[in-house]
Amino acid sequence: MVLRPPVQPMLAQAAESIPGPAALRAGVAYEQKFDGHRALLFTPAEPGGAVLVQTRRGSLIQDRFPDLVAAAEQQLPAGLVLDGELLVWGAEAGRLSFEAVQRRAAARSRGAAALAAKLPAYFVAFDVLQQDGQELLRLPYADRRARLEDLFTRNALGAPWTLCPMTTDLAKAREWLESWTDVSGVEGILIKPLTSRYHPSYRGWTKIRRRDTTEAVIGAITGTLARPQLLVLGRHDASGGLRAVGRPVPLRPDAARQVAEHLAASQGTP
Repeated sequence: MVLRPPVQPMLAQAAESIPGPAALRAGVAYEQKFDGHRALLFTPAEPGGAVLVQTRRGSLIQDRFPDLVAAAEQQLPAGLVLDGELLVWGAEAGRLSFEAVQRRAAARSRGAAALAAKLPAYFVAFDVLQQDGQELLRLPYADRRARLEDLFTRNALGAPWTLCPMTTDLAKAREWLESWTDVSGVEGILIKPLTSRYHPSYRGWTKIRRRDTTEAVIGAITGTLARPQLLVLGRHDASGGLRAVGRPVPLRPDAARQVAEHLAASQGTP
């Protein structure tokens, strides 16, 4: 069976820490988790077909990534389906920008080429679901990973294609979680059983994000006091002034209600 979009990607469930030895006896792989835009990339299995790029929710967005489409037509074999993350480097050197990925994904066809020249996209591949027109979903992860690595080697793939870093060494995975996540865009690790098949829509993987905690003051909000939408967090500097230090993701309705109970209008300039 030849895979055609939409194909629902396999998903991960969140965990706070790496599972203990008992849960890992069957053998697992650890992959770096990037803060990008999940996508499946299809190369045509038959002459005259088109390269397709599908989002996690099934939308086709290849018209917004003409740079990747051109690279796929030139460098990737026919009948291939890759699962991975779309990434874009930001204006600041050495930093990945999720906002830039969103901007690329939302671009209209007319502006896509200009954005591609300004903000070129990269595809970090972590799975292969089809090769030479043959569906691979029933193969265990270890076999699919071996095929993916061979694909990169045989085709001498480089930018914009990147093979997602993977290890089966627990100590290395802990090092990634403690140090690599200091790099903007690398937000944690994914844990995948070596024997697992690829189950669309099933949360059969585990994701662990690096979490650092600190105290901060809610200095401002968007929305209303009764229904806050976004928090602007601050910390006092040496002179007592409140300086903005960041913001969390938009609040879900239940979290907004909890936060609203502790908000009060400002009585003056801090």
